[in-house]
Amino acid sequence: MPFIVGGDPDFKTSLSVAKELCSGADLLEIGFPYSDPLADGPTIQAADMRALASGATTTSVFRLIKNIRKFSQTPITVLVYANLVLQRGLDKFYRDASISGIDAVLIPDVPLEEIGDFAKAAAKHNIHQIFLITQMTDNARLKKILKHAHGFLYLVSVLGTTGARKNFSSDTPKFIKRVRKQTGLPLCVGFGVSTPKQFGQMVKAGADGVIVGSAIVDVIAENLGRKDMSIKLKRFAAGFKR
Repeated sequence: MPFIVGGDPDFKTSLSVAKELCSGADLLEIGFPYSDPLADGPTIQAADMRALASGATTTSVFRLIKNIRKFSQTPITVLVYANLVLQRGLDKFYRDASISGIDAVLIPDVPLEEIGDFAKAAAKHNIHQIFLITQMTDNARLKKILKHAHGFLYLVSVLGTTGARKNFSSDTPKFIKRVRKQTGLPLCVGFGVSTPKQFGQMVKAGADGVIVGSAIVDVIAENLGRKDMSIKLKRFAAGFKR
């Protein structure tokens, strides 16, 4: 599951990048650019700033996804911070998400205890509400989350924010296996996976999907303005296959 920030570095390029990635992805995750993305590291923060500088808005990301739906039916999950949802209005945000062709919504700064109204709006508009599971999530809390979870679970592979890592703790495979014992929902692992080797390690540990975000956004950042950006991105993404 590749991740991009909607509108990074501009609408046209973002649409082109999405088209290349959809050709080989099982799912696509798109982030709504936000000025204070607390779950994200420097790479995605910079992508948010590029997108916002180019004029990206919540409305333009919905329009981007509508355009993606003209050439791809790859399932799309979006990552969006609560303020953007509340600013638009809960029901309107999820209705617009459904109309745009979004399949699932992840809101990283809304805890389980406050997700009720978001989850109701998601269910009303046939959207999967996605939950983050961290290594600090014990089994008792996991069971509570599973009462509300749909689509898949997003497993955070490391403690901290997003960003490419060179190595992962031996606790990460154990974490994946622990959650697998508790649910039959697909498990997608993200935060830090940046190489095909790491991808393989997560799959071997039992992950059904792997989110590759900062590493892909780095390729975009390193090739800004280059006509062959899409080609380089496609080659890079092609390495992350079972």
